[in-house]
Order: sequence, then C-alpha cells, then structure tokens
Amino acid sequence: MKIEAQPSPNFNDRKHPVDMLVLHYTGMETGQEALDRMCDASAEVSAHYMIWEDGRIVQLVGEDKRAWHAGVSSWQGDSDLNSRSIGIEIVNGGHDWPLEGGVLPPYPEVQIEALSELCTGILSRWDIRPSRIVGHSDIAPARKDDPGEHFPWQRLAEAGIGTWPLSAEAGSDGQPITASAVQGILAEMGYQIERTGAFDDATEAVIRAFQRRWVQDQVTGQIDPRTREMLRLVHLLYLA
Repeated sequence: MKIEAQPSPNFNDRKHPVDMLVLHYTGMETGQEALDRMCDASAEVSAHYMIWEDGRIVQLVGEDKRAWHAGVSSWQGDSDLNSRSIGIEIVNGGHDWPLEGGVLPPYPEVQIEALSELCTGILSRWDIRPSRIVGHSDIAPARKDDPGEHFPWQRLAEAGIGTWPLSAEAGSDGQPITASAVQGILAEMGYQIERTGAFDDATEAVIRAFQRRWVQDQVTGQIDPRTREMLRLVHLLYLA
C-alpha cells in the first residue's frame, strides 16, 4: 500500500493513548478542496489520512500526533476524541454535494478497498476495540451526518473492521419501548444522550445517527420494529 505524504500544519501532541478510529466523508465538492483546507493553517482542521475516490491515500498527520478532525464530540463517556483517535477523511460529497435527484454519491469500490487495507494496518498498530470504530455522526449526532447512510459499514465489519450483528431481522414482542429505555441503550453503547424520558429532538438526532450506521434505509429518527431489533442486537455486541 502506497501512501503519499502531504503534511498539514494542523496538529499538536496527544493527551491520551490512541484507542479510537473515526471515519468521515469530506463533504466538499472536490477532494482537492478538502485537502487544501486541511493543509491551511487558518482552517484549523485536519485528519491523519485522506483517501481519494481512486484509492490513493494521503497522510497529513503522523499517527502519534493529535489531528483536528473530531471537533466537539463524545463517545462512551470520553471527550477530547482528537487525542484518542485516528481520523480518516474519505473523499465523498455526501449530503452537502449529492448527485442529481438528491442521491448520495457512492463510495467507489477501489476507495473502499484502500480504506479497508489502511484500517487493517491501523488496527494492527493500535489497540482499538470494535465498539470504538465510529463515524463522525456517532460522536457528534447533533452536528454531523458523515460518513452517511450510504457508507458500507457492514462490508468493513466483514473485513474485520468493526462489528455487525449476525441477524438483523425485524422483530417485536408487541410491547412499546419507552424513551427512557431507548436513551439508556444508546447511552450504554456510547452515544452522548440525556435521559429525559421523552422522544425529544435531541433523542431523535441520536436515533438518526444510529440508523445511519445500522438501519441505513430507515433514517427517520423514529423507533420502528427493525430499528428496535437492531438496537437490541448492537447493544448486545457492544456489551460483549
């Protein structure tokens, strides 16, 4: 795997050991715009790696340094996720630059192959649990949508990057699930969520973040039977 160096000035020293991997899409019209921004000192944003649509990989910040990609975020009770994580930007316009008709732009096969190889190498160098491999929308659900409901999380899990339930069939025992129960499950998985006991706007934002990863054709913010079953299955995986 060939990696091109394109140093960014936007980094500093870590305050915590690396134990997370955070995946993003660039959300800009072109990869060059994203790369230029991450190399602009005035932008104060960066990532450790960027992957072009054709699979080329650029390293902007050394893995031992703190890149500036996560922003205000939280996961499993931790903050300052920049200090804990390696961030990868994947060139994709996402929700900001959809295709005609509002369709989200696909991630090319060669790009996902390069991502899989890069992530496999990172996981061989750092002790990162499957539940600590996340998308930007997981750690900042009120602010971010990336890498989006078009990102192939299940495929990465099948390659040993993250995890995925063996079964995702819709199931229901006929009993309604309370907002408190949903909030408790999401919080135990890692999402930052206040246990208000109501399906409020903040809770719906976290449910949408969950669905973008685990129920990708049902990003509604509502607890339908399939989302409820996936909540149960993923919760069990994360507690294992």
